[in-house]
Amino acid sequence: MADEDSKLSTTALAKKLDIPVQQLFATLRDYGWIRRTGDAWLLLPKGEFEGGSYQNSRRYGRYIVWPQALDHHPLLAAIESNQRITAASMRRYYPRLHARQINRALAEIGLQHHTILGWELTPLGRSLGGKQEESEASGAYYVTWPHEIIDNTVIHRELTRQSDQIPTAEPAQAGAEPDLFANPGENISCDGIDGHQLDSSLQMRVCNWLYLAQLAHAYKRALPTEELITADFYIPAGSVYIDCWDTDITAGEISTRLRKREIYRELGLHSLEVNAADVERLDEVLGRGLLELGIRC
Repeated sequence: MADEDSKLSTTALAKKLDIPVQQLFATLRDYGWIRRTGDAWLLLPKGEFEGGSYQNSRRYGRYIVWPQALDHHPLLAAIESNQRITAASMRRYYPRLHARQINRALAEIGLQHHTILGWELTPLGRSLGGKQEESEASGAYYVTWPHEIIDNTVIHRELTRQSDQIPTAEPAQAGAEPDLFANPGENISCDGIDGHQLDSSLQMRVCNWLYLAQLAHAYKRALPTEELITADFYIPAGSVYIDCWDTDITAGEISTRLRKREIYRELGLHSLEVNAADVERLDEVLGRGLLELGIRC
């Protein structure tokens, strides 16, 4: 058996194979060599059969290592590092995001923009290897990217943030395994992408959705009444008020929100409510709700 010290971490193996590290982790996971358990990767029998083992480090803890010769394995050799991907296929690495959210995030960074024709590439996106494509079926424009785009620091940071997987620890040092598939919802920040400081993760998700949909919105906007009551969000285009109903609100907050319902009804104001259970389907709840009120997004 090869000496443990001569083996490669998964990160080092990805570098040797010249493929994105996230792609290698996902491939080993999909083929049943490793499995995510809590905050660590677990080596499965298939991985052990291929020579995988554990290595312990005082600094990094326990992580999986592989034989040097594994780069010649047919499975790994068959990975095409130049394979192009789309926003839809990037969901493999960010499963909490829908393709539309990923497309909007790429647009917010400035890599593409949405037009009547579809998603059109920008000069910045082209500089990162983006390629303009046109659907043969519908004629709609879309963009494909080189596979290594998923390892781009800025893109990974923004998509991770929108997946509510915000790391608080210092960046991993060489040799340590990155936390690529952390449990969703851990270390949630309540700062919106647009700089709004929100009161809850639900408000954060709604705020980010509105921002990425390019909808100008106010936070904690007062209703047009002498009584000082505020809505969580207000969209000037269409005069729509939006309120978020978290699961742990107090009795006083419930009373205030029920009072807002009365005001909306009495004054004939447009309003929408987002419940905690809606957090994973904001495209449906907000997209459809706003469309019914005449706002396309």
